[in-house]
Amino acid sequence: MAAFDPWDPAFLADPYPAYAELRAKGRVQYFEPTNQWLVPHHADVSALLRDRRLGRTYQHRFTHEEFGRTAPPAEHEPFHTLNDHGMLDLEPPDHTRIRRLVSKAFTPRTVERLVPYVTGLAGELVDRLVEAGGGDLLRDVAEPLPVAVIAEMLGIPESDRAPLRPWSADICGMYELNPSEDTAARAVRASVEFTEYLRELIAERRGRPGDDLISGLIAAYDEGDRLTEQEMISTCVLLLNAGHEATVNATVNGWYALFRNPEQLAALRADHSLVPRAVEELMRYDTPLQLFERWVLDEIEIDGTTVPRGAEIALLFGSANHDPDVFDHPERLDLTRADNPHISFSAGIHYCIGAPLARIELTASMRALLEKAPTLTLAEPPQRKPNFVIRGLEGLSVEVR
Repeated sequence: MAAFDPWDPAFLADPYPAYAELRAKGRVQYFEPTNQWLVPHHADVSALLRDRRLGRTYQHRFTHEEFGRTAPPAEHEPFHTLNDHGMLDLEPPDHTRIRRLVSKAFTPRTVERLVPYVTGLAGELVDRLVEAGGGDLLRDVAEPLPVAVIAEMLGIPESDRAPLRPWSADICGMYELNPSEDTAARAVRASVEFTEYLRELIAERRGRPGDDLISGLIAAYDEGDRLTEQEMISTCVLLLNAGHEATVNATVNGWYALFRNPEQLAALRADHSLVPRAVEELMRYDTPLQLFERWVLDEIEIDGTTVPRGAEIALLFGSANHDPDVFDHPERLDLTRADNPHISFSAGIHYCIGAPLARIELTASMRALLEKAPTLTLAEPPQRKPNFVIRGLEGLSVEVR
């Protein structure tokens, strides 16, 4: 029988049978290796994402000691300073204040104006892939598209963009379960370098503002909105990390799923009007973010089990998106699926602010590949990244015949 083991390569290759076993066991189970309570059912995950008794942080109400937790090691401080001032790891009122400012850059009208740029760039990247007869879909299309888009929004010059993806990857390593000291050291180094770069860029924009998000945040600060420089830096890093990490992994996870389901790929190639539903179904089918953690700020009860204050809940997005109580034949990839309430973009106050942009990017790259590379095939089986929380591939080698 499948077992939930986030460090087992067999589990990482296909965690969904283990999720089915978890759901069969009940609505909440304690997992000793990570000292977390696992929540595998869609209804519970959806409800708890909106439950104000849980929080992404506890430090707005409790000290580490009061909450029964140990403070992070002092040598990890640069990572935590960067991470803890981003809106994803804040609760109201700080979360509300920062999200209100950032949301101005992600209004439907603002995002819609990016469509020509995103579509054009996706076409250029796919043209190069076709001209080369194939390549690595991750390196050649999936990565450069969202990185360029979010960097363009932030106003990061093209000449400065090379380290963005490596910095992001190193920082995101800390979101895995029980990260190693080597992972922590890389995250700290990336946090320091990224912070120094953005501090210099912010100083430059103060003198020469442009039509970009960093300039907009500076203007909001100057106009009296309470946004510290650290919050500015942390917000920019969060937007870059979240603004491309999910899209990159959704792209390669999605195409790998299509290659493994040739009848669905054939249907999509025959009818490009399926693309919007395909994007949603592929996000559900192999979710880029498998787990979202929340702290229990006030004791809660789940199906007769009391989860105490100070505990950590692991909301299993990948399991929720395969819950047969919500999805008909969840193990089946169905690009015609109409009722698809997946929670890959989270829910509640931490719902992904960039979800509309991610959908535009995923749609643009999929359409470009369908139209310009109709003979796209898998060249060799890919290797999974040894990660659980952020699910992706090391690469996706493809051919265009």
